[in-house]
Amino acid sequence: MQIFYPIARPPWTRLGRRLESMCRKALYDFKLLEGVDKLAIALSGGKDSLALLFLLKAILGKGFPACELYAIHVGGEFSCGAGIGGGILSGVCRALDVPLLTRPSTQKLETLRCYSCSRERRRLIFETAKSVGATTVAFGHHRDDSIQTLLMNLLHKAEFSANLPQVPMVDYGVTIIRPLIYIAEEEIREFARLHGFARVTCQCPVGQNSLRRQTEKMLAEVERIFPNARENLAKASLEYGSKKALLP
Repeated sequence: MQIFYPIARPPWTRLGRRLESMCRKALYDFKLLEGVDKLAIALSGGKDSLALLFLLKAILGKGFPACELYAIHVGGEFSCGAGIGGGILSGVCRALDVPLLTRPSTQKLETLRCYSCSRERRRLIFETAKSVGATTVAFGHHRDDSIQTLLMNLLHKAEFSANLPQVPMVDYGVTIIRPLIYIAEEEIREFARLHGFARVTCQCPVGQNSLRRQTEKMLAEVERIFPNARENLAKASLEYGSKKALLP
């Protein structure tokens, strides 16, 4: 029996063209692929990382370097992300001709914490990327992730800083890039619905009531009073946000 996997690729609809254009703009504005010949994608299997995979696969070699592209998935009993079956991700990556590298997480429910889980996942992703010679890793963080980070840092640490489009992780010897930094989550959600991968949602039992999730609820309330809040916060974060993460 032939299995059909959710794949998004050109020719795009109007939404797909817009998302590719915004992804290209981020790659160009912040020189995210300058000097890059091998690129790894942190592929959780959720809508954001899958959208990133589809967009980069369509873009690379067309106005940007034809980087060797790798996908890295951290699985395990509990891991931040969609909890999507490895077989589905393998099928998607095989259809796109993108090598998929998987690593297991050691997280257990009784000790599961966002901070420790995140640190372990990043370490595994970075080590795996370097094992194939990729020192640049793309994450699927979008505009709304950045806004949430901005508010959490501002209210928790009195620091006006959001996600940066590009951050050298000196201790690990890799650089993080965020090609979706201009794209709103709702647009990614609609893109995922259109191409059949929106059914995938985060399965983390801790993440359902995380500080990030609560911040998103607060932001939705603010948006009722200030309809342009997200757009303005995103612009302000890129123009005025702290660049402390870039310091050696």
